[in-house]
Amino acid sequence: MIDLTPLESLYDAVDGTPVDVPADLAALYGDFRVRSGHPDRPHVISNFVSTLDGVVSLNLPGQSGGGEISGFNRHDRMVMGILRAVADAVVVGAGTLRAVPHHLWTPEYVFSELGASYRQLRRAVGKSGEPLNVIVTALGELDLDLPVFQSDAISTLIVTTEPGLNRIRERTIPPSVTVRAVADTFPIQPSEVLAAIVSVRPSSLVLVEGGPKLFGDFVAARRVDELFLTVAPQIAGRDDDGRPGLVAGRVFAPGSPTWARLVSLKRASDHLFLRYALPTD
Repeated sequence: MIDLTPLESLYDAVDGTPVDVPADLAALYGDFRVRSGHPDRPHVISNFVSTLDGVVSLNLPGQSGGGEISGFNRHDRMVMGILRAVADAVVVGAGTLRAVPHHLWTPEYVFSELGASYRQLRRAVGKSGEPLNVIVTALGELDLDLPVFQSDAISTLIVTTEPGLNRIRERTIPPSVTVRAVADTFPIQPSEVLAAIVSVRPSSLVLVEGGPKLFGDFVAARRVDELFLTVAPQIAGRDDDGRPGLVAGRVFAPGSPTWARLVSLKRASDHLFLRYALPTD
């Protein structure tokens, strides 16, 4: 038995196709539905945790991950595992990799106690193996000795520019790693990231886990269909330390604000778990 109380469902829109979720995950999360509808690209979801004052990273050495924001909340990790379990690929930027260099973007890594249930869920949605781990880097300044590149359990795709590819080729590329140069120079467009993913693995659902710059680029390109946002009950504060919010490097309001539609609201004690649909092309 998992020592975890079920999420309290405060609002759930009847939206999307219901998934045959394993009984223990269904008891913890409730009804889970997958939305889709793009004939020419994968459905894109994103997952973040934020403080009450909108901070998504403390931006401190050794304390830049989501755990410090959520308080290492087990419900947040459980939900993260579900989202990874239904995804064909999980996308992060090089900055996120630097913040959590030993991470693997798999369901079981984030919540090992539910590993068997996550595998069952992947089978239920027609997935096999682990999700493709995707690292987006403009410069190609990556440590190829990190677990995400050296693990035999996963396949990894590096999406970069031509200069980034040349820099990566100076190192020995592990056999489980594929590198795609999709642009001559920075910036890399979200549509190019998705096209690279599909060229490596047929994908109907892609999960973007950050960071704020990459997420902002995807929102600006109208390539985020849904946002799963955990709101943690802490106030982190900001000074001149560069602590980022959900979006970095992009300004939408007041000229072009992005309004979202609430799909689901769940609660575990003082943590809130929100699911929003975002406008896309």
